[in-house]
Amino acid sequence: MRYQVPPLTALHAFEASARLLSFSAAATELNLSQAAVSHRVRMLEQHLGFQLFERLPRSLRLTDMGRAYLPSVRKAFDELTSSTASLFGPVGDRSLTIRAPISYAILWLAPRLQSFLQAHPSIDIRVCSAIWAEGLTPEETDVDIRLGRGDWPGFEAKLIRNEAAVPLCSPHHYADGLPDSAAALADCPLVMTTGFEDLWSQFFQAAGVEGSRTNSRVNVDTSLAALELAATGPRCAMVLNSFAESFVESGRLVVPVEAEIPVELSHYLLIPDGEVRQKPETLLFQEWLLEEA
Repeated sequence: MRYQVPPLTALHAFEASARLLSFSAAATELNLSQAAVSHRVRMLEQHLGFQLFERLPRSLRLTDMGRAYLPSVRKAFDELTSSTASLFGPVGDRSLTIRAPISYAILWLAPRLQSFLQAHPSIDIRVCSAIWAEGLTPEETDVDIRLGRGDWPGFEAKLIRNEAAVPLCSPHHYADGLPDSAAALADCPLVMTTGFEDLWSQFFQAAGVEGSRTNSRVNVDTSLAALELAATGPRCAMVLNSFAESFVESGRLVVPVEAEIPVELSHYLLIPDGEVRQKPETLLFQEWLLEEA
């Protein structure tokens, strides 16, 4: 039996009320009266045969059925918004502020960003690295990309991609030939990157090698610096595979030993819990980003 989809106006009233937990706040956003919003939500509850809200003296609280239903409704509106903006072009503020770790912004995002700009030439992009983004408030950031374990309070974290690291060195700075084994790498000067210091020890352990046999190490705080150090001298770096792509493709670096070390930290797309509906431009970029990854 075909199930009748609830009226769009009722779903709209439910989504806004659930996000703001207030009929009056939803009414202001939707440019309706509070009574109209309350009536539309009541119609939806009657249509579904379930109560979606607990009416409290000065606020609302979602019932179990309301909480279960909300993600599907929100996803449907987001997909409709994204599809409309993609086909007919976004309206209003056609700009995006993207916050990302500096190595991610330079080594992964920037080389791919042209395809998004070509598809959406009317959208202005502002990319802020973590160095400059600390002063940004959540309201000033449309797209927030972070490296971690996916546990940021107040956000839904969508995994962009799982990461793995590879050893890298320059093919131009080894008079006696490239190190072609884990044992040979153990005798090379190493570059250590903050946050990924244990990757070299994991690499040597997996290969059954005791560990690095040299005290010649340089510590840096970005993958970009690690890659440049490895590219300009006889030092080996352990860097995320996705960050190393352009260096390997250009021939500046090579992977001397075919081995990938899984990384506990991953890049995530952070979406604020509830409160504010995302702009069409934001939804378009998020969809593009996840497809690219």
